[in-house]
Amino acid sequence: MTVETRLDGSVLPRRLADILRPELASLATEIVDEIRAKIPAYARPLDGPYGKSIRAGVQHATSLFIEQIADPETSAQKCYEVHHKLGQNEMREGRSLDELQAAYRVGARVSWRRIMRVGKRNGLSSTVMSQLADAVFAYMDKLASIALDGYLEAKATSAGALETWRRRLLGMILQTPPAPAAAIGELAQLIGWAVPEKVSPVAVQALPGSGHNQRKPTLDPDVLADLDGLEPRLLVPGDVTDARLERIRVALPQCRISVGPSVRLDAATHALRWARKALTLAQHGVIADGLVIRGDRYLSTVLVHADDRLLATLRERLLAPLRGLTAKQRERMLETLRAWLDTQASVPDMAGQLGVHPQTVRYRMRQLEQTLGEALHDPLRRFELELVLRATPAGRAMKRRTTSDVVLPAQRERR
Repeated sequence: MTVETRLDGSVLPRRLADILRPELASLATEIVDEIRAKIPAYARPLDGPYGKSIRAGVQHATSLFIEQIADPETSAQKCYEVHHKLGQNEMREGRSLDELQAAYRVGARVSWRRIMRVGKRNGLSSTVMSQLADAVFAYMDKLASIALDGYLEAKATSAGALETWRRRLLGMILQTPPAPAAAIGELAQLIGWAVPEKVSPVAVQALPGSGHNQRKPTLDPDVLADLDGLEPRLLVPGDVTDARLERIRVALPQCRISVGPSVRLDAATHALRWARKALTLAQHGVIADGLVIRGDRYLSTVLVHADDRLLATLRERLLAPLRGLTAKQRERMLETLRAWLDTQASVPDMAGQLGVHPQTVRYRMRQLEQTLGEALHDPLRRFELELVLRATPAGRAMKRRTTSDVVLPAQRERR
């Protein structure tokens, strides 16, 4: 009866182990020699610890392959540890991933070349040879994958590389569309960043002449940062507490920062866009202009300004009836209209807000009725009027002209 064993999905006769075992020593030497001959990066002398690690990797690989044919229960742990460490060493020796992967391909070719000779000499059937071919190449792919993990782990934790990988992770999360969750999870695990359920993006803007990026800020270790690009940004796990915000402010004293809302990871790129819009609106005086902006508290303002050209078009259409008034009259009408919307048309409340007599309020409202007519009584038009007025809060003029400034056609003509 033929006893068979399974290796990487292939059913192989166990007697193959006895046939192949005498080839072990010379095969390992042939593989090492071929790698050195075919890949220039490995042509250096193999004396010392470097050479020992290369030879040990090849010997463990060939031995394990044969022993798993003889006994499928043979543990692969030791061999896998050797190749994981081999990948780490290759990175530290300065070789590239391409060179590392090429070495495994050479090893697979040399092994198969030897097996074909042994198979022919021992009269192995074409079926068995085909199974052996599948097993050899699947096995070498597995070892190459383990070495790759070691290589990437060493690279991710090497001096200067960790920040690069952290920025890469941040870029994957904030790219449009975001990278697949599995890819984000793998890189996060590699660099030791716990993937949170929710995150808060922070848009950063250097103050003119601050030279903030001439030094590396000290941020909390769980904060991902990219401060060297055209649009500096941070990503904070979970909500940004007041204590966390204060630490960020201290770390970036020469910057204006805007905190976006806490969202799921796959929505982080949108939340960052909203935070950056809040920065722009703060520059223009639409929202409170400070060094620390809680952008998550101005979402309605950001929404109103999501399309400034559309906002300007809506403004001009709704307020066109006021173009025949003087600048002072227009200002008074807009002020009254805002108070009317704020107080839900309560004359006493309007008088208190405007600081005028109730009779003055009634007079102004008659003027508004004559000027805007049915727009004051149409729910959709009232909503649009409020959007337009909320876009530029009272008493806070824009610092510079934008498409969202309150400018009527008559005003442009008289400037």
